[in-house]
Amino acid sequence: MELDGVMLSRLLTTMTLMFHIIFATVGVGIPIMIAIAEFIGIKRNDPYYLLLARRWARGYTITVAVGVVTGTAIGLQLSLLWPSFMEVAGQVIALPLFMETFAFFFEAIFLGIYLYTWDRFKGKWTHWLLTIPVMIGSSASALFITTVNAFMNTPQGFELKNGEMINIDPIAAMLNPATPSKVFHVVTTSYMTSAAILAAIAAFAILKGRGGEYEKKALRLTVACTFIFSILTAVAGDVSAKFLAEEQPEKLAAAEWHFETETEADLIFFGTINEETGEVENEIRVPKLLSFLAGNSFQTEVIGLNETPEDERPPLWIHYMFDTMVSIGMFVMAVTMLFVLIDRVKKWNAFNKPLLLAILASGPLSMVAIEAGWILAEVGRQPWILRGYMKVAEAATTSNSVGLTFAMFAVLYLVLGVMAVIVLIRMFKNSPAEAELEKRFPNRG
Repeated sequence: MELDGVMLSRLLTTMTLMFHIIFATVGVGIPIMIAIAEFIGIKRNDPYYLLLARRWARGYTITVAVGVVTGTAIGLQLSLLWPSFMEVAGQVIALPLFMETFAFFFEAIFLGIYLYTWDRFKGKWTHWLLTIPVMIGSSASALFITTVNAFMNTPQGFELKNGEMINIDPIAAMLNPATPSKVFHVVTTSYMTSAAILAAIAAFAILKGRGGEYEKKALRLTVACTFIFSILTAVAGDVSAKFLAEEQPEKLAAAEWHFETETEADLIFFGTINEETGEVENEIRVPKLLSFLAGNSFQTEVIGLNETPEDERPPLWIHYMFDTMVSIGMFVMAVTMLFVLIDRVKKWNAFNKPLLLAILASGPLSMVAIEAGWILAEVGRQPWILRGYMKVAEAATTSNSVGLTFAMFAVLYLVLGVMAVIVLIRMFKNSPAEAELEKRFPNRG
């Protein structure tokens, strides 16, 4: 693989997005978990849930801080690494980029108020109401930045004349065909992954012998939320498949190794492609399911990859990203459903070691699924940076300093990642939940 300017620009953008998506995902999902915990705590007058909200909010501020840095880096790299793209499309995507920044400031303002007004209101519900603008801000931030990505997949709201965009309609560009399915998928997966990570933390604490009431209530709440959000994520995946079948058939075909246009198309999991014959081997086939996913009918015609010119086909290895994403999603749904069912039967012990280990694995695996999903989304658009208008090779910088820039950002992300982990560990290690409960709620009974 030749590391020219285009490849180095792609690698640097990939590294930034893969690092940023960790904090962006948590940034969208954690606020709703905080709101749910505080709501239950006030409703039931339960100090354990109130403490959950307090501690999650403190940890959340660290991830927000790192997310600001990585989000800023993405904006910077759009101009530095993809100047031709920004020259053409910059006017169209300027509005959602501005609105994304505005949404973040809106969230940050109310997050600050939320953090510093615990126990300062006579009515507890007044403080809880502050979680609403925080949730709105975090989700709106995801919405606006996702519309930019959606626009790159299904561009509209402009006319291209002599290499310049004219008659620009930013609202139409934001409300492009890809926006509903992408926003739905991004938000639901963020909720699921955030809940799964919090569940993994609770499961780890119980496995380490800290299985008090606080940890058990944390696990029950987070696992239940993970299960509910995993169902919504599955629905979002179904919506996305139908969108791809209609608007980006080449991406769906590459992800599913579907080469010939046909009805009653099979869904393929795993497998390999024989380089000599071009045949799919060692796969798991689900008869007619791809047609059903594409149009709710086994007779739906699914366009094959052979309909797309060879120089416009996405790489076939994105199939494994699809497999990874779907397999993890099914695993997380199964594990959380099992826990919820077992926990409902009082004579059974849901806090057994094998199940706790599975829940512990669900957290990091969910983030792996997020990464795989974004790789599928971005690489599945290749070779286009603006589908149908501009290819990646045409948009990249011609600068010779991308290699040095890559090294500098790699060091930055390494430092940020290590510091974030250290700060989060020390933040909670030096303040055990039981000690904080005793301090804040001495008469909890």
